[in-house]
Amino acid sequence: MPTTTEFESLVRLLDDETPQVRNVIAAKLRDYGGDVSEVLAECQHPLTDQERTLLSHLLRPSREEELLREWYVPAGGWMAMEDDWEGLEGCLRQLSDYLHDGVTLRPSLSDTLDLLAEESAPIVEEAGIEGLRLFLFESGKLSGNSEHYNDPRNADLAWSISNGRSNPIGLALIFLLVARRHDLAAEGVNFPGHFLCRIENEGRSYLMDCYNRGQLHDIRELMERHSSMNRDVALALTSVATTGEMILRVLRNLELAFQKSGQTGEVTLVQKLIKSIGG
Repeated sequence: MPTTTEFESLVRLLDDETPQVRNVIAAKLRDYGGDVSEVLAECQHPLTDQERTLLSHLLRPSREEELLREWYVPAGGWMAMEDDWEGLEGCLRQLSDYLHDGVTLRPSLSDTLDLLAEESAPIVEEAGIEGLRLFLFESGKLSGNSEHYNDPRNADLAWSISNGRSNPIGLALIFLLVARRHDLAAEGVNFPGHFLCRIENEGRSYLMDCYNRGQLHDIRELMERHSSMNRDVALALTSVATTGEMILRVLRNLELAFQKSGQTGEVTLVQKLIKSIGG
């Protein structure tokens, strides 16, 4: 990999709009695999916002190549991912690396989840899964990204944790992955038009709405109160989302987010990922 001095020389050419120079810069940046955050942190002169934006744009093709090269394709596709939490986290980590701007220094998704587990350990030790709910959601540490519900970055869980917001499945996945680090039982619920978690607390089963500050709904009371609910809704209340269903839903949401923002190249990329796992 080029030295910091060589990288700084490359950066000084960013404002040169000559096609030949831009092609040289793009070719040189491929050596960094789409992420220059570490070498950038060692540079003496910080970049302007405009330079950071341009640099991130130039790095994106390399991040796309990295994603396609490293993307986890389970044997049998998403339907074979019944309880493959390692594979799920790997896919989410790869999406996070791709959606990252490539210039901001930050830990990987797995390291970020580890840190969140460490932070929550005292309250979890005291109050179990209810403590984790309080720590992540009722405290306001994480909340629903209602202002930018279709922001593609909601699928970047490292970004979501750092910025404290995501969409329903993003927040649910953060909860589920941290819960597993504490050996706490929790499940995803693929509810129509929403995504929830199911937890057990003091002998009762609850649906937890991570998007709405971890609001709890007693499943038994829901079933009794709405005994006339249709079969599909009743099934959703009691069924468990597999890890395959969860990654497919993340990808479908990301595809829609890119469509709404008019990013056709990114839409095509996500469609390739969906197709690769049999979606």
